[in-house]
Amino acid sequence: MDTKLFGLIGYPLEHSFSVAYFSKKFEEEKIDAVYRNYPMKDISGFTSLVKSEPSLKGLNVTVPYKGKIIPYLDGLSETARKIRAVNTICFCKREGRLTLLGHNTDVIGFERSLREHLQDRHSGALVLGTGGASSAVAYVLEKLGIEFMRVSRSGGNDRIRYGDLDAGLIRRHLLVINTTPLGMYPDVDSCPQIPFEGVTPDHLLFDLVYNPAKTRFLQRGEERGATILNGYDMLVFQAEASWEIWNRVRAVPEESD
Repeated sequence: MDTKLFGLIGYPLEHSFSVAYFSKKFEEEKIDAVYRNYPMKDISGFTSLVKSEPSLKGLNVTVPYKGKIIPYLDGLSETARKIRAVNTICFCKREGRLTLLGHNTDVIGFERSLREHLQDRHSGALVLGTGGASSAVAYVLEKLGIEFMRVSRSGGNDRIRYGDLDAGLIRRHLLVINTTPLGMYPDVDSCPQIPFEGVTPDHLLFDLVYNPAKTRFLQRGEERGATILNGYDMLVFQAEASWEIWNRVRAVPEESD
């Protein structure tokens, strides 16, 4: 039996734990498979990657290509289509031809990770960032009935600017989620510019970044007594959901993939 090949596309990829995670999984579970990083400076390199790696069975997608990858795919799951972001690609054979199907398991990972820490008081949220990851977060918050505001540098009809935030607004939103790469290794000293003086012990601060384990964003929240949560559990949950999609261990419901 041929060794199955899986991997991760994005740029840069020095921050990624995926190779180590899946390599350990394959070794422990005696799976004949390999997982590799495929750093791409431009998404246009995707087509040549697919042609040069005929053994590929699946890919994960990370920043900055979760949205940009969509035109290169043959189809999308219902969830990926709704949020216009893909983090998992399944390489399938249909009628003898290769078909690339996009899914979003960030939704699964974020929801499972968040649910374990949610309290009734977390009824309002601030979502920092407007990229592909923020779309998955917004999808889950809507599903859970949590009202939220998006925060970006430029603002817009459905979002506010960082400069519009004040301590009072922070105090009224007890769930604050960072979906930006600010603070991710190696840029560990960067941090979303929010008025941390509004953060209280009732707050839950969730940073989707997982390397380092405690970003400057989380450090500053912890200093104010908030509960803090990084993105590692989300990574594990979404990785396992990706594995299930690639192997069809069970059908992942369209409304939650």
